[in-house]
Amino acid sequence: MPELSVVVHGPNTRDRLTGLLASLAARPQPGVEVVVAAVGDWAQETAARHAPDMLVLPLPEGTGAAAARSAGAARASGRFLQFVHSRDGLPAGAPRTVAERTAELPDEVDVLLLDHVRSTWESAGLPSRDGPLLARAGRAPRQLDDLARGALRVTPLLGNRALRTAFWRAHEQRFATPDEPFAAYAALLLADRIAALNQVAYEVRELRPESLPPAGPRETYALVDRYEALLALAEERGAGHPGAAGRVPHAVLYDVMVRDCLRAFARTALPEPVAREFFRRASQAAVRHRPPGYRRPAGPEGIRRGLLEENAYARYRAFQAANRARRATRSAVRTQRRRVTAALGDRHYRTALSRPVDPGLAVFSAYWNRGAACNPAAIAAELTELAPQIHPVWVVTPQNAALLPPHTDHVLPGTRRYREVMATAKYLVNNVNFPDDTVKRPDAVHLQTHHGTPLKRMGLDQLEFPAAAKGLDFRALLARVDKWDFSVSANSHTTRMWERAYPARFVSLDHGYPRNDVFYRATAADVRAVRDRLGVPPGRRAILYAPTHRDYEAVWTPRLDLAALAEQLGEDTVLLVRGHYFYDGAPSPLTALRRSGRVVDVSAYDPVEDLCLAADALVTDYSSIMFDYANLDRPVVVYADDWETYRSTRGVYFDLPAEPPGQVARTQRELTEILTTDAWQDEAAAKARTAFRRRFCEYDDGRAAERVVRRVFLGESEDALPPVVPLEERTPAPSPREAV
Repeated sequence: MPELSVVVHGPNTRDRLTGLLASLAARPQPGVEVVVAAVGDWAQETAARHAPDMLVLPLPEGTGAAAARSAGAARASGRFLQFVHSRDGLPAGAPRTVAERTAELPDEVDVLLLDHVRSTWESAGLPSRDGPLLARAGRAPRQLDDLARGALRVTPLLGNRALRTAFWRAHEQRFATPDEPFAAYAALLLADRIAALNQVAYEVRELRPESLPPAGPRETYALVDRYEALLALAEERGAGHPGAAGRVPHAVLYDVMVRDCLRAFARTALPEPVAREFFRRASQAAVRHRPPGYRRPAGPEGIRRGLLEENAYARYRAFQAANRARRATRSAVRTQRRRVTAALGDRHYRTALSRPVDPGLAVFSAYWNRGAACNPAAIAAELTELAPQIHPVWVVTPQNAALLPPHTDHVLPGTRRYREVMATAKYLVNNVNFPDDTVKRPDAVHLQTHHGTPLKRMGLDQLEFPAAAKGLDFRALLARVDKWDFSVSANSHTTRMWERAYPARFVSLDHGYPRNDVFYRATAADVRAVRDRLGVPPGRRAILYAPTHRDYEAVWTPRLDLAALAEQLGEDTVLLVRGHYFYDGAPSPLTALRRSGRVVDVSAYDPVEDLCLAADALVTDYSSIMFDYANLDRPVVVYADDWETYRSTRGVYFDLPAEPPGQVARTQRELTEILTTDAWQDEAAAKARTAFRRRFCEYDDGRAAERVVRRVFLGESEDALPPVVPLEERTPAPSPREAV
């Protein structure tokens, strides 16, 4: 029995089915079968090209979506079903990812919720808003009563949920409706237990509205009918789940109904009679199904809901008009205020640009003004030793200014002094880009240090991956890149990729990453001191888990069950867990684990190089930290549970699982086995690490910052710089075991 049956159903709309089936056929899908319920001749001809690898079920022209889904499900043999409309898509490797997740689930789980991306006729791969909801749900299966506040707000699609086949067949009559959102909600209301997978496993491809038949009154009123039927189902469910918890799904669904009806009323251009009737029906439903003790939200939303319940159509329209006028006035005032402030700041900046460049002034910034860190910090430190006549000034945000080392000169963005130093500094150093309005003066020097070795696609190479680019203005990017004079590189792979992704006339400094100098300069005492600060007892194994950012995730959730992993690794192992800085504003999912003593949240600890020194081994996915950590010649384990999804949504420069720095795990079970045996540090892991170091630690030898300072700030020639020490002659910092 396959673990998952992907049921593709429907006609070959806009020829989308052709690409969908080709993408499924292009990659092996272990544990997955594909059933194509092909509606009409064109779909059947397309599907026939992939038989017998796919089971093709011919259906007559005009067969509806519900009938096609049921026909496909009847022929499926998988334990779980995922329904895919013929116009939609599946990210590369998504079926395999879903199948691996469902294989972990017990039979009590009826529904697995998935994340998705959305493509329109104008753009592709837009992230959904479901990521945070799925992240908060965690990985453990739970009842709907526990998950309702999030699960019932996940976009109602059948494609973004995998349904246990026996569960589908037991309730097929309920699901046999052309109203897909109804079926999607009903699956949750009927489920015994629900699990979540915070990974993109579906692509919704919207059709241009102008290409579709206009919606009539019946289609408009159907929204209210849908929720009335769902609320009746929720009440039926609540009768079998007595108590306050059993009422939660009904209350959440009621809230969703009112929200969706008000949105449809506000955003859809309806003829006046249809609008009035829709409002009346929505009002009746809002009153009829209002939960006991229901309290409207405060503010404008509460006013809207009150007017709806009163069926006060005319007053609601007046309230809408007043709100539009108020928003327009506020927007005009804010716009004018910004224009005046910007004009004054621009005038001050232009005045400062008329002054001579100060050869003794250098401006530093890192990670969008987060503080003194990374390559810029290492360069600034070396500057004080080799060129003390040059004064460094850091650009930091107000919230990060307090975290700077004592006596660090700094400026806040947008202030008068900020504009002055930006206009007159001889040197501008950053590991990202300075703002677009930064003027490149002919006698100023822009040093781009970057902040990692590229595995994922960067710069212009993101053109093919809109989900990762997220609306990036490539013309503006190139204008920023054209200001670079120097670009720092750690290895020849990086040099080639920067020249490819950022085509400009900068000079590549093949000197190594300055931030990695510490990996060759740190002593045994330094290693002991860091571990002591982190609370890692001597003799214990410390494993640093440092995953990277996912472009398709809105908030970070560990892709591992860290509590279970810590328990399986035993008392002698401490997990140092570092979330990506992109998620600083989100609540930490590690809060409940901190008290155990074996899971330490080090997300806010800086510098990250200290964490590397303290760790006996690194577990990561696709983070550039692996390239830096490899300098220490310590074990690295790659946890690539969503490699295919990551590769297809972000794009990569090489096949990491095929050329890893050590062992590779695809599931938590495999990772646990690697870390509880000698596999994490065996001969095969060491051999892979040696090849990886030779390729990616090419220029890192402990003197990168010195070479950069001598070349850029002191003007020395390449020939005069300290040569790069060969890899076999370098001595990394002592390991924790050696430092005891």
